[in-house]
Amino acid sequence: MAFQQDYDYLFKILLIGNSAVGKSSLLLRFSDQIFSESFLPTIGVDFKIRTFDMQGKSVKMQIWDTAGQERFKTITASYYKGAHGIILTYDITDKQSFKDIENWLAEVEKHASENVVRLLVGNKADLESKRQVTYEEGKELADSLGIKFIEASAKANTNVDQAFMTLANNIKAKIGKSEDKPTPGGKTPTGGLKNPQPTKKEGTCC
Repeated sequence: MAFQQDYDYLFKILLIGNSAVGKSSLLLRFSDQIFSESFLPTIGVDFKIRTFDMQGKSVKMQIWDTAGQERFKTITASYYKGAHGIILTYDITDKQSFKDIENWLAEVEKHASENVVRLLVGNKADLESKRQVTYEEGKELADSLGIKFIEASAKANTNVDQAFMTLANNIKAKIGKSEDKPTPGGKTPTGGLKNPQPTKKEGTCC
C-alpha cells in the first residue's frame, strides 16, 4: 500500500541571526505555543514542525533554528540548501544584532537559492524601554532589500504567527516562478533534506 502524505506543501524555513536574539523562542512560540525564560544557546541546529491550513491547502512548515555563534557557521551553512524561506532575526534592544544583519545577508547570498524568500523580524518588541533599534530603522532596511518587515515578541506572543504566515504566503505566491518551488501532493521540495538529523538542544533563547 502506497504511503500517503498528510500535507499538500512542505516549506523549509531557516531562522538566522546573532546568538540570543530569540530565534529559539520564536520557534517554540510558533510551533508549540510556549515560552521559556531560560537561555541556553542553540548548539548546531534544531528544528520543529507545524502543519496548518492556508487557502484550502495543508502546509507543513519545517523550521530550522540555527546557532548564531561564529564557530557554528560552517556547520549551519549546509542547511541553507533547499530552504524556501529565511527569517533574518535581530533583537530590538541590541543595536549590534541589527548591524550584523548585513553579515547574515551575506551568508544568505553565499549559500541560499536566488529565489529564497526573506523576512526581517525585530524580536523582543515587548522591551520598549530598552529599545536600541527604532521601528523606522528596521522598516528602512527591509524596504531597501525589497522584503517584508515585522516586529514581534515571542514572550508577549505578539506578531509571531503573523511573521511565519507572512513568509508562508510569500513562498506560496512564488510557486510556479522558482525552480526550487515546493511540490503539490506532499512531495519533498527540490533541494530539500530528507530524514534530517539535527542536533538537539536543551534550552531556548529568550
